[in-house]
Amino acid sequence: MKPSSVNEAAWHAARLIPTSGINGAEEQERRATSALLAVLSSVREYGKAITQPLGAPSSTLECFIEVPFQLGDRRLYPDGLIRAKRGSKSWTALVEVKTSTNKLAPQQLEDYLEIAREHGFDAVITISNEIPATPGTHPTTIDGRKLRKVGLHHYSWSEILTAAVMQKEHRGVADPDQAWILGELIRYLEHPKSGAMSFEDMGEYWVPIREGISAGTLRASDKGVAEVVARFDALIRFAGLELGRQLGSEVLPVVPRAELADPKSRVTRLVSDLVKSGQMSADLRIPGTVSDMTVTADLRAGSVFCSFTVDAPKEGKSTTRVNWLLRQLRAASDSIRVEAIPQRASVGPTELLSKAREDSSTLVPDSGREIKSFIVTVQTAMGAKRSVGRGGFIDSVMSCVNTSYSEVGQALKVWSATPPRLRTVTVEVEEGIDATLPSGALSSQDEE
Repeated sequence: MKPSSVNEAAWHAARLIPTSGINGAEEQERRATSALLAVLSSVREYGKAITQPLGAPSSTLECFIEVPFQLGDRRLYPDGLIRAKRGSKSWTALVEVKTSTNKLAPQQLEDYLEIAREHGFDAVITISNEIPATPGTHPTTIDGRKLRKVGLHHYSWSEILTAAVMQKEHRGVADPDQAWILGELIRYLEHPKSGAMSFEDMGEYWVPIREGISAGTLRASDKGVAEVVARFDALIRFAGLELGRQLGSEVLPVVPRAELADPKSRVTRLVSDLVKSGQMSADLRIPGTVSDMTVTADLRAGSVFCSFTVDAPKEGKSTTRVNWLLRQLRAASDSIRVEAIPQRASVGPTELLSKAREDSSTLVPDSGREIKSFIVTVQTAMGAKRSVGRGGFIDSVMSCVNTSYSEVGQALKVWSATPPRLRTVTVEVEEGIDATLPSGALSSQDEE
């Protein structure tokens, strides 16, 4: 038999959830919904990870797609329905899904909330590529009266994908076949045709807002300012999800309680900061790091900064404390910036790692005060474009976050004092004295 001349490298492996044959938004949403709900009901650990935080009991899920309901004289078809039963307790939620750039419609959600209320269902779950600026909020404005008896919950596709990766790669799936099924969902959601996109656009107002800051003409009342700062907050949440997916840990934005309770106050503050300083800033909390990561986009300077703050050792000379920090940053880039903050001060000497490595005294405060802490900062050039890709603002922020963690965040450790050591006392016994007698023992305080 002649050897085959077929190029097998061009063959595509059969997949449980194929991306081929997706034509249009409707087919994309139907396939994404069916794939997700099928895996939720098949992989028990993943189903619990998604539904238990919303109030569902711990049980195997029953999932259905396009279930028909009558609302007045209209026939409506929510994308899906999830039901969990355990003993006498039953929990049911309607599901509405959007893919790609499609946004959730307020009227449609209010209709589904009304259906849920009429049938005694517990919740309506929405899934889309929209990322709310503040955790725990919904991206769509809904009449509050519709939420009195039915919960409204939202997952971004990034959260759905992150939860899948966390469960499979870090928390584990007991059954190997179920683990494979979950892996197939991950492959599907990561494919561009699935419509489960990443954060890809800063919005239509990004360019005029950026230009207004450069010209010094931006005002808080200008159209689109609030949307830009809200999208920056959403980008920080997305960056946390991406980083957490790699680490197997939950990386969350840090939002003050007052701003969690009143998201509008956060937008107002961020708008004020942007107009006054040309900067947008937020913090990410990464488990196990010496501090939160502060992410700052300076639109006037055209740079993105990510920094960690670490307390200096409580003992030793200033140069000893600086060298303690430098030893931890052996593998970090020369371009990283270090600032040494003295006691009772908010600013201190600043130097690039390359210079500090040559002469650690450049970070010693001239005032002679002890160094209280160090601020270690990674700086990258800020992309100007609103969308992802080379020269895009989103990519520059994501790059800075990842570099800052890989070179600084995972390297820095909190200083701890060395435990005191027991003193070793050498006892010499004179000739002719019985060493077993207590009176013959020498004290460590005896003079030599």
